[in-house]
Amino acid sequence: MARRIRSLKVERIADLPDPCCACALWETGGRHPLRCEPAQARAELVAWVETVNAEWGRCGRIAYENGEPLGFVKYAPPRFFPHAAMMPSGAPDADAVLIACLHVEPDVRETGLDKVLLQAALRDLVSRGERVVEAYGSAGSAERELSPLMPVEFLLRQGFAVARPHPTTPLMRLELKSLATWTENIEAVLEALQIQRRVGERIPAPLVSPMRDKETQR
Repeated sequence: MARRIRSLKVERIADLPDPCCACALWETGGRHPLRCEPAQARAELVAWVETVNAEWGRCGRIAYENGEPLGFVKYAPPRFFPHAAMMPSGAPDADAVLIACLHVEPDVRETGLDKVLLQAALRDLVSRGERVVEAYGSAGSAERELSPLMPVEFLLRQGFAVARPHPTTPLMRLELKSLATWTENIEAVLEALQIQRRVGERIPAPLVSPMRDKETQR
């Protein structure tokens, strides 16, 4: 079975990895360390997904292979992420959509799936008329495995620029109109990554079309 990317819905919250499936750090505004750790907030996360999907729209993507989740990305306007107001580099701009979390399972982290998930999020936002995306980058390496943040170097390679500097968690910004030309089919990219995983080769993952492949919108 080919890899597929599906929308984050309430019924798919259980597919998120531990502790993400019961973590509402960003959503509740609690003053917890910004790191992945055991959490007991499943009810809050369910309520959050229901609210965002009803008031704003799709707020994430999950990548699957043979029915098994490989990773996910979560995003929404900053008003839905109270914790962002506590970030040391400052709150996101009100006109932006914040990408709060991007997680890929350890055994597929070298296949480029992180790039595909990010591009799936950008594709969704472009198709909905959004113009600006922001994300907090992780500039440190010691805690990277425990952080929901994407590395600064990764975000820079995807076209983000530093909006507000900070030694460990700068706020990064991407103007969607500045994106390169999109290729036609995200499923083709996923298939290439699936082959890459089997044979151990590095296959570049191109950008994907914002207006094609309605299958990934389900």
